Amino acid sequence: MNSHGEEQAISSEKLYEFKKLIRDLKEYRGSGTQMISVYIPAGYAIHETSNKLKEELGQASNIKSKQTRTNVTEALEKIINHLKIFKRTPKNGLVVFAGDISEDPSKRDVELFSLEPPQKLGVSIYRCDSTFFLEPLDNMLETRAKYGVVVMDGREATVALVKGTETKIIKRLHSTAHSKIKVGGQSAMRYQRDIEEKKGLYYKRIGEAMDAAFLGKAKGIIVGGPGPAKDFFMKEKHFNHQLNVLGVVDTGYTDEYGIREVLAKSGGILAEQEAIKEKKLVERFIKEVVTEGLATYGIQEVLEVLETRQAKTLLVSEELPLRFHKYHCNKCGNEERKINKEKAGDLDCPKCGAKMELYADAPLVDEMIDRAHKNNVDVEIISTHTAEGAQFLNGFGGIGALLRYKKQA
Repeated sequence: MNSHGEEQAISSEKLYEFKKLIRDLKEYRGSGTQMISVYIPAGYAIHETSNKLKEELGQASNIKSKQTRTNVTEALEKIINHLKIFKRTPKNGLVVFAGDISEDPSKRDVELFSLEPPQKLGVSIYRCDSTFFLEPLDNMLETRAKYGVVVMDGREATVALVKGTETKIIKRLHSTAHSKIKVGGQSAMRYQRDIEEKKGLYYKRIGEAMDAAFLGKAKGIIVGGPGPAKDFFMKEKHFNHQLNVLGVVDTGYTDEYGIREVLAKSGGILAEQEAIKEKKLVERFIKEVVTEGLATYGIQEVLEVLETRQAKTLLVSEELPLRFHKYHCNKCGNEERKINKEKAGDLDCPKCGAKMELYADAPLVDEMIDRAHKNNVDVEIISTHTAEGAQFLNGFGGIGALLRYKKQA
């Protein structure tokens, strides 16, 4: 993971595109070891990688299977030619994939995919296998900025790790300091000393849980909870001094609701934290819809405001279960567009009755983003990991827009 100074904010749209590419690449399978993956780390000389690939190209003639030999040779040639367009390795490094992605064994379709990763790449890899090697890119998604959250009072505590818009409860702890003591005749002083001792052990257990959950994993930590217990805990500092505590906030709860409260109250502390940004964006959208203000939702409504550039920001769920299909009639030239959940089916031309030809089939998310770009509209991809993101998908269909202005009735 990059140091704090090197971490760069990645937009929701860029993150969606990165996730989508990885999902697509995982679907491709080669018959035999013919899918080539090349990772070039940041700062590494492009020409050195090219020289190594030329050596591999020379060795490819030894492959026994004619089909595999042909596909590997073409894939390597494509990668070598692609690298010629780079004078130097991009800032974060370069990843290139090439292989036969055809699902029909009787046909060949050797394609090349190239990207600059969202974080600095630190490994040099050449891999030829039956699938593309994607583990380093998967790890980048896993190692984006994480934050630790602890909510506690004198009786219980919850330790959680927040990554992007996802929240994972790591541990729940309970104090025995206030449990009933059955030892008869115990003096008030001894009773109080016992309570303090159990409180100390409780705080120590919280600190140990924080160390285990956050050390080397969390960019920063926020502590919250009702009452003074969290402040006493912070003074005693039972956790490792290397943990970076970003702030302490008041909350009314010490469970999942308390975690949400911490995130809601930490906007100034975690200004760029995705969950908070997404929460504010969706809340603003819902407020505008409810008050009939500068927002709209629904496929046709949003398409209209995109085309007229009335939209300021397109909001679209990354889990939108719809696809966009385009059909063309070779007989009369008519074109039709359809949006549905299923794969594209046959369509008869409504004008002449002939069978129409499908010439475009893509996720509706991609089509909406493309139209937004053409009309200079900002794009925000909404996850479903937050309550607000799930509400946006289930309550508003996963498609909405914030508007520049409202048309006069």
